[in-house]
Amino acid sequence: MRRIQSTRLQTQWGEAIHRLENWTQNPWRRLSLLAIALFSGFLLGSAVTSVAGALSQMDPVAALIVVLGTELTVRRVRRSGSSRTLLEQLLDLSRMGFMYGLFLEAFKLI
Repeated sequence: MRRIQSTRLQTQWGEAIHRLENWTQNPWRRLSLLAIALFSGFLLGSAVTSVAGALSQMDPVAALIVVLGTELTVRRVRRSGSSRTLLEQLLDLSRMGFMYGLFLEAFKLI
């Protein structure tokens, strides 16, 4: 098996993730970052439904893409064991905010 050369961008990206993990050792910082992820997902969820509703084109395709995206993130996060990294927690909370935004927009239509 041939190994890929480690580039400067790859090492800096890995160091940035490690520095973010170290920065969030403080519980308040971690909680604030997770809250930002939750609210960003909510904003994205309500924006996607607003744009898809305003265009009223390809609604089934847009719904399929949204459902597939959320299911893939659930599978990705749930595959890991009980010890979840910060990035997995951020991804999971942004997914939950996204779904909450979708449900809230759906209830507005009723």
